[in-house]
Parts: sequence; C-alpha cells; structure tokens
Amino acid sequence: MNLFKDAWRHTPTHHRVWALAAPMILSNLSVPMVALVDSAVVGHLPHAHQLGAVAVGSSLYTLLVWAMGFLRMGTTGFAAQACGRGDGGALRQILLQALLLALGFALLLGLLAIPFSGWALGLMNPSAELDTLTREFFQMRLLGLPAALASYALVGWFLGNQNARAPLAILLCTNLFNAALALWFVLGLEWGVLGAARASVIAEWSGALLGLALTRRALRRTPGRPDWPALRRWVSWQPLLGVNRDIFIRTLALELVFFLITVQGARLGDATVAANALLLNGLLLTAHALDGLAHAVEALCGHAIGARDRDALRRSLLVSGGWSLLASLAFALLFLVGGHQFVNLQSDISEVREVAYHYLPYLALLPLLAVWGYLLDGLFIGATRAREMRNAMLLAVALAVPVGWLSQGLGNHGLWLAFLCFMLFRGISLGAMAWRLHRRDAWIPSDVKRSF
Repeated sequence: MNLFKDAWRHTPTHHRVWALAAPMILSNLSVPMVALVDSAVVGHLPHAHQLGAVAVGSSLYTLLVWAMGFLRMGTTGFAAQACGRGDGGALRQILLQALLLALGFALLLGLLAIPFSGWALGLMNPSAELDTLTREFFQMRLLGLPAALASYALVGWFLGNQNARAPLAILLCTNLFNAALALWFVLGLEWGVLGAARASVIAEWSGALLGLALTRRALRRTPGRPDWPALRRWVSWQPLLGVNRDIFIRTLALELVFFLITVQGARLGDATVAANALLLNGLLLTAHALDGLAHAVEALCGHAIGARDRDALRRSLLVSGGWSLLASLAFALLFLVGGHQFVNLQSDISEVREVAYHYLPYLALLPLLAVWGYLLDGLFIGATRAREMRNAMLLAVALAVPVGWLSQGLGNHGLWLAFLCFMLFRGISLGAMAWRLHRRDAWIPSDVKRSF
C-alpha cells in the first residue's frame, strides 16, 4: 500500500500517463468513424444491396487489417526500449523494419485476399447484385492495404517514442479525409459504392504519408544511424518477428472467444444473439478508453525498461493501474445505472431490448474483470514479452472453454458466465506471470539489448 501511495503522489507520472492516454483515447474513439461514415453516406443510395456491399466488404477488409495488429503492438515495445536507452540508431532500425514488414504483409495479404473474399462470400450465399458489388468494393479497398498496415507500424513507433499526438494526427487525418471524400464521391460525383471505397483508399494513404512526414521531426531529437548491413541478416529480424508471431497467436485466440460467443448465442435465437451484440458494444466502448491507458503503460514501461529505471517502471504501472481501475468503476456504474438507455440508443426492437435488459448486470461486471487484462497486456508489450502474453491468453481460453461447455444448460446466463470467467482467467494468468517475473527481478534484464 505504501508503494502505491508513493507512486500515486508522484505528479509527473500522472502527467506522463495522461499526456499519452488522452490522445490515444481520442484516437481510438475515432477509429469506428470510417465504417460509420461509409454506411451513413451509402445508406442514402436507393438500393439495399449497395449498403450491404459496403457493410460486408468493410467487414472483410477490417478482418484482414485487424489480424495485422501485431505490427502496432510489436513495434511499440522495441521502440520504447530504444527510446529509453537514447539509442537513435536502434529507433531508426526499428522503424525501417516495421515499415518493411508492413509492406511485405500487405503484398502477402493482397495475394490471399481475392480467394479469401470469394470463399467468405460463398459461405454467405448473397444475391448476385450484392456479391458483384461487394467484390468490387473489397478489391478497391485493397489498394489502401499497404497504407493501413504502414499506419499500424507508424502508430506503434510513435507510441514507443512517448508521442501520442502523432498517432492522433494520423487517425484524425484519415477519418476526416474519409468523411469529406465519401460525401463528395458518393453524393456529389455519384460514384456510388466505388466512390466510398476510393474515399477510404485516399484517406488511408493520406494518413500514412502524414505519419511518414512526422517521423522526420521525431528523428531529429535522437541522432543516430541505422545498421544497414544488419537489415540483410536474419538474426536482426528474429526478435521482432518472434514478438509479432506470439502477438498474432494471442490475437487469434482472443478472436476465437468472440467467435464462439457469437456461434453459441446464435443457437439461442435471433433475439438473444442480437441482444448480446448490443451488450458487447459496451465492452468495445470500455476497451476504447482502457486501451488508451494501456497504450500509456506500453510506452512508459518500455521506456523505463530501456532506461533501466525500476522506480519509473513501478510508478508508471501503479499510476496507470489506479486510473484504469477508476475508469472501469465508472463504466460499471454507467452500465448499472444507465444500461437501459444504452440499449435503447442502439435498438428500438422491443423483443431485443427486453432480452438485453435481462443481462445488463453481466455487462456491469465486465469492466471490473476486463481491466486487468488490458493493463497487464500493456506491461508485457512494453517489455516485449509477447511469449508470456500469448501463453496467458491460451491458458485463459483453455480454462474458459470447459466452463462454457459445462454451463450450456444455463442458456445465455451460462454463456455470459463463461465470458466473465474468461476475462477473470485472463487477468489472473497475466498477473501470475507478471508476479513471477517480478520475483525473479526479470522485468529489467541484465542485458536490455537482448530485446532488439
């Protein structure tokens, strides 16, 4: 308790946490704007299959891009540690490696995307009009894939440099350009669905180019040169690729949980699956805020590890943890008191509303259990210890699946209990691994450069 009090009274740490967290919370909240703007603009076109094409095509594209989230998370930890060491050469090398990986994965996904979209649409069995228009929209969106993945890498690199304003600028530029161009292309020039896709592509490239321009200013503060010969050696890529691999596996495991919830909920009826979707939007809202604080943990803890500053590491984690707990309590209270209004804002279907009302207590509990997973993920990412983060996620899934299986007789109550248990197991497993590393004094290794 004394350690927490000492950390909480350290005003500079509070300032550093919120200097990073506040812009990232705003950035996170701006992300859904692209899909919302596309849907709102195309929703004014005369045919339902036009809106359907944007919805389905955007979902397929988002799935591909979201799976590459390790480009952001993996880059942050390495950049933060290099920044903590004051190693300008390593910062440049990390940026180059991250951008080259983004380009490589964009080319690979571009080759796989066409057959993937054909397979996915075959499962959906859409009408001929919807199928054709969705393919056209999706293929046009693929032109923005290199820019979208480059933006992931750039955002991660800037966060590692404790610069949250640049990611905010990148995301706001992307979303504002998308909104303006979508209105012009779709309604002004009457380009229809393809106009929405073209607007998104131009917006993604605008954000990525802005991010590249901003790196020049950031690099002036830390002189150095990248190790060009090292870029041709496999050994210099292994740490970053290993971390990215583990984060990718962890992400797939997390996605599996949400997929199983959707599948099991669908078996319980249309009203139930729809109500669960409305309630899970509350988790997304919570995640946007808590992720902003987790991003601060990534940057500050990674910087402290690079600087070999144990006091800064402890203060950053405890102060961020305190604010994360307060935020989770606020969201729990919001859903407990204003849950009915939250549901009503999303749907006016009485049957779906009634089902959602019934399960609101679970939603109120969710932030209190989920917060620890978000917070500790930030610590492990900043420390570039993705293997432990991956193992904790796999352990949480392995423990939660039997709970879900045994509670099937409880219907949707059992499904929500299993999901809450998963979030609890995730936090406990990460906490246990974090404590084990703390007992071994392994958060700041004897050779910090092992991480790069």
